[in-house]
Amino acid sequence: MLHFSKLTAAATFAIGSLLIGAANAETVLRSSDTHPDGYPTVEAVKYMGDLIKQRTAGRYSIEVYHSAQLGEEKDTIEQTQAGVIDLDRVSMGPFNGIVPETAVPSLPYMFRSVEHMRHVMDGAVGDQILKAFEAHDLVGLAFYDSGARSFYNTKKDITSMADMKGMKFRVIQSDVFVDMVNALGANATPMAYGEVYSALQTGVIDGAENNWPSFESAKHYEVAKHYTMDEHQIVPEVLVMSKASWDKLSPEDQAIVRQAAKDSVVKMRELWDAQEKKSRGIVEAAGVKVSEIDKQPLIDAMKPVYDKYLSKPELKDLAARIQAEK
Repeated sequence: MLHFSKLTAAATFAIGSLLIGAANAETVLRSSDTHPDGYPTVEAVKYMGDLIKQRTAGRYSIEVYHSAQLGEEKDTIEQTQAGVIDLDRVSMGPFNGIVPETAVPSLPYMFRSVEHMRHVMDGAVGDQILKAFEAHDLVGLAFYDSGARSFYNTKKDITSMADMKGMKFRVIQSDVFVDMVNALGANATPMAYGEVYSALQTGVIDGAENNWPSFESAKHYEVAKHYTMDEHQIVPEVLVMSKASWDKLSPEDQAIVRQAAKDSVVKMRELWDAQEKKSRGIVEAAGVKVSEIDKQPLIDAMKPVYDKYLSKPELKDLAARIQAEK
């Protein structure tokens, strides 16, 4: 009888140990990014993963699949909504047709400067937009930077809006971007990011638009030697989590993930500011000609774009609140 009790105690201890081990087992969250390894958004999510691992005593961590390993942004959004991917860092544009509120910060010349954008997105307006993702099987966690987007091309220096007439520019797969380019008298060509280099090289498109780090890291400057400082968009990027993955977390772990995401924004901005300066230096050293342009005619040309996308009172109100922020 004593022998049996010892066996029972040993078995109970073994089962208990297994249960404790299972409870402490590491869950690796898969995160997608189209940018290459080392890019500020990629490094920020890695940093977030380090914070989560530390704050959950190793129960959770993040593995970042950079360089579009899990697909281009449109595909990864769908996979994240379905719960196949846990986390996704995506440009705001591809969300415009899914989460209507994201179209407002995506509008051209909505923000006066990078500082203005950061101030707005860190506050109540940013929180409202993040909350809007929840109706679409996603949880909005944080906004990252994507700098100021400007046009570049393979043909000529662009110093006025008239210079853009009839030129073919690649845009991300977003109606806002298409309408913006068309309103400037150019022709918008929606295209996946990974196809842009060859399209520039072969003349399928005349140009594209992006920030300094993307222009440099994607090597577009090798074939497009003319960069115009029109700074038409200062669009934040967004980090989202699958609602299915989120719901598996305890309330305590949800709080940890939210805070780690917010903490990663500070890291991302440090890396971004340094990368932007470095990238501009690289492309200018490679012979890219940077042109200034009078922005006012471009701003004036956006009226029909604003009228189209701010047709609903709540979106018009959101735009007014953004522009009223100092």
